[in-house]
Amino acid sequence: MNDWDDIRYFLSVAKTGSVTAASRELGVNHSTVSRRIKALEKRHGVRLFDQLRSGYKITDQAADVFELALEIEALSQSFSRKLLGLDSRLQGPVNITMPHDIFEFFFVQHLAEFQQRYPNISINMLVAKGLKDLAAREADIAVRLSSNPPDYLVGRKICNLAHGIYHSNDLALSDHTRTPVIAWTDQLGIPDWAIAHVHKPFIALKVNDLLAMYKAVEQGLGVARMPAYMHNMYKSNHINVLPVNLPKSPWGVWLLSHVDLRNTLRVQTCREYIFEKLESSIELFEKT
Repeated sequence: MNDWDDIRYFLSVAKTGSVTAASRELGVNHSTVSRRIKALEKRHGVRLFDQLRSGYKITDQAADVFELALEIEALSQSFSRKLLGLDSRLQGPVNITMPHDIFEFFFVQHLAEFQQRYPNISINMLVAKGLKDLAAREADIAVRLSSNPPDYLVGRKICNLAHGIYHSNDLALSDHTRTPVIAWTDQLGIPDWAIAHVHKPFIALKVNDLLAMYKAVEQGLGVARMPAYMHNMYKSNHINVLPVNLPKSPWGVWLLSHVDLRNTLRVQTCREYIFEKLESSIELFEKT
């Protein structure tokens, strides 16, 4: 492999197992990826992939090359971060990631003020589900809900998350009837909090998204244990919290960036602005 582009194409297909997925990741069309892989194999006289019905699988011959390519990718990412870390300009793009509900119900209202203060900094906001890789520069700053962020990230813990058990005003809770519970998709049984605090709980619905859970509670589909910030931000008049004390959560709100970006002026400026807004609204996260 003679250049970084060759490695990028090879790695993308190897990781995704699909030319189509690799083309989306690389921002090129399907035929370009296929052509580049075939040319690479022909140039070096080696088959890199077996094309199966399930997708592209790396060959045994290419396995060692794959490990080396991962090392080169990591070095390239480190080089990029180090260069960015030397940037002392208060201009350019900053990639920020945070949970979509925190963005939609809290942070979006502050963006106009930031743009007025720093018109030469352009914000790329990444609110898709799933964590972005700060090591790979998918994001420069992250607001994460975590119990223990990775060591390669630096930042501050804003506060711990308070939780409550929430229910709709229209849901009749009684000691004589079973209580419907809204749980997370990966919940295997009835949650401990439900067994401890509601009468005869049963799983009525499972969801994989906090806003979906909140809206389901609002519609009276069941009770749910949720971080307090969701209700404090959304403020539905149809939802109340049960008067129970839940154990303190080990999860907190963290503001993080990669260690190599700590001195990049525009990243530093954005980070301080977000910290200022989170800290001034800390009760949203700490109180039920």
